[in-house]
Amino acid sequence: MSRLDWPADFERTPESERERNRSFEATLGSTTSELATEMDRMCVDHWRGEIANAHTKSNGLPLHNANPDDPGFVLRWTDDDEQFAVACDASPKLRDNVRYVLKWVNETRMRSQRPVKTGDSEFAAARLPPADDDAIAGTATRQPEHEVLGVAPDAPANVVESAARARKAETHPDNGGDSDEFQRVVEAEEVMLDE
Repeated sequence: MSRLDWPADFERTPESERERNRSFEATLGSTTSELATEMDRMCVDHWRGEIANAHTKSNGLPLHNANPDDPGFVLRWTDDDEQFAVACDASPKLRDNVRYVLKWVNETRMRSQRPVKTGDSEFAAARLPPADDDAIAGTATRQPEHEVLGVAPDAPANVVESAARARKAETHPDNGGDSDEFQRVVEAEEVMLDE
């Protein structure tokens, strides 16, 4: 069973129908970098990628060597209090699914720059229904980063690094810890040091 939080009402591609795209030559690392740039260009309130394991960057995008059992990819974002999501599992390769999402986001964003008027936003097809309030970007139930590390919200970098080092030692899977909790500690440290 996959740990990927696939959006409600989005159909999954049966594994037997997934087809590899042989025309994508980009690596997973370059694809995720391009997707992060594309999302920054959109100036949305918050965004987050998601794959079926914890081998991700703090923004949820897969690391260059991520290889989850479920190759599906979900990208969620909020903009002006509206929630959006796009997902792809058409390929058996994670890289291809992330690339398809990147292409869709880029092409849709580019359409918004044309002087053509439509009845709704170019991203209307990705808008989530209001009932999916808790789904966006893992923000509904996430513990604040400073609480994950057990430090003050305005803790200096050396305190954050020390607390993160101790928490990583406690939660590391090699020491009997939980890999998801360990990943959350890594993400919390990255976020607090970026602030």
